[in-house]
Amino acid sequence: MLLWSTKFALPLYAAVLSLAVSAHSMAQGSSPLLDEQLIRKAALASFPELLEFLAIPNDAQVPGEDLKKNAQWLSPALKKRGFTVRTVENKGRPIVFAELAGDPARKTVLFYFHFDGQPVNPAQWSQPSPWQPVLKQRAPDGSWTKIDMQQLLRQDFDPEHRIFARSASDDKGPILMFLAALDLMREQGVLPAVNVKLILDSEEEINSPGLADAIRQEAAFLKADALIIQDGPAHPSGRPTIVFGNRGAQSLVLTVFGPKAPQHSGHYGNYLPNPALNLARLLAAMKDADGRVTIPDYYSRVTLNEDDRRVLANSGDDETAIRRRLGFAVPDKVGSNLQESLQYPSLNIRGMAAGGVGKLGANIIPRDAVAEIDIRTTVEADGPYLLGLVRRFVEQQGYVLLDHEPSDAERSRHRLIARIESGKQSPAARQPMNAPVRHWVEGALVQAHMGRTDNPQPVLLRSMGGTVPTHEIVAPLKLPFALVCVVNADNNQHAYDENLRLGNYVSGMRSMLGLLTTPYPGTRN
Repeated sequence: MLLWSTKFALPLYAAVLSLAVSAHSMAQGSSPLLDEQLIRKAALASFPELLEFLAIPNDAQVPGEDLKKNAQWLSPALKKRGFTVRTVENKGRPIVFAELAGDPARKTVLFYFHFDGQPVNPAQWSQPSPWQPVLKQRAPDGSWTKIDMQQLLRQDFDPEHRIFARSASDDKGPILMFLAALDLMREQGVLPAVNVKLILDSEEEINSPGLADAIRQEAAFLKADALIIQDGPAHPSGRPTIVFGNRGAQSLVLTVFGPKAPQHSGHYGNYLPNPALNLARLLAAMKDADGRVTIPDYYSRVTLNEDDRRVLANSGDDETAIRRRLGFAVPDKVGSNLQESLQYPSLNIRGMAAGGVGKLGANIIPRDAVAEIDIRTTVEADGPYLLGLVRRFVEQQGYVLLDHEPSDAERSRHRLIARIESGKQSPAARQPMNAPVRHWVEGALVQAHMGRTDNPQPVLLRSMGGTVPTHEIVAPLKLPFALVCVVNADNNQHAYDENLRLGNYVSGMRSMLGLLTTPYPGTRN
């Protein structure tokens, strides 16, 4: 049995023997590492670390020490597993890079994760705090019931139980799955078949503004042969999931101006135009009743050929089940199915404000009305292009667009006045689905899941609807890439009551073991 070296600097004969054992296991159709009980045991051993990590607040929008504390937790966790760690300060949002010293004969795979989380409203969560992990089981009526956390620490833990906490699935859970997979390999004396490097991002939820510069700064340290991004939900079927691209993001704030100060709705209603109603009309004009964006040329740059449409239609999505789980009757008609719809740019209203609501409400005509909009971009239709279309559309509706608060003279001249402020942007990324990296990932996942599922063949998706910083990594490093998605599809990421299914933790470890024990093409024996 091979011994694990913290530097992986083994004699050549040991490295060759390791590859030979791996190849033999593959030929036999099963690797000792992929024994279900061994994986569950390693998962169980990692749960205390997972709970400790989840307890560190990580709201990406909150300045201060929290993200530093997360990076400080990660550094010793990586070092004790033999990683060399480099931290780029990145204006108080540290980005962690790490490397396991390896064998020059092996190819190097760079794995990406992020440890920041979406903003939270603690009052919405059905637990004391989003950063106090809670274990729950599903009741017969579909609701979730809290159970004793000790249930998590049993060898026979229930795969249907879930850990509820911010970033349980997006993306701290996958980080711990990866470390647990390495721990299992170390325990069994099996070396990775690829050299391993890591990016642990602290600002993915705000479009990773500092990541590209940090990567350029550490380009030599991060040199690799392929990139695997481990973020996003697996296919609802539970099958292994490989994605070959992601949409980008462009945010904007649209403000429609009303009176110089809020006015009494009784004194001036029926006379003074209400900016909230004007904003509502403007937003409603941007989409038709079928959910299609009506802004001219919004979709025109995206073209799908018959092969694309066939692949998208064959994803295996149970759209009836999806509609039932999400709670709606009829989908928007942007594409003919879910996956086809995700290939086009979107336009989403993510927040609106005008005056007050509930106890904060007042009988006024507000001074302005504001909408925050997020646009999911594509490789063909990027942020600047779509933002330009939105600006032109607003002007075509009769609005004068200003970059400042309107003056008295401007108010007296123009009936409709608005302002558009451009927010954060992250480009989209995509590569052909027949890229060579696909065959390595697909083979690794099939081998890892053989016998554990009715269909170990991965779901192949042209592009995911969400945004991850693939472009920011691929552009400076020029790497082939794939996204491997492992967490449960119904994890509530970005919303309250985010959760991670324990069964997905185990199957996610299995996927990572497959990637770590499968030589990348070109490795010298």
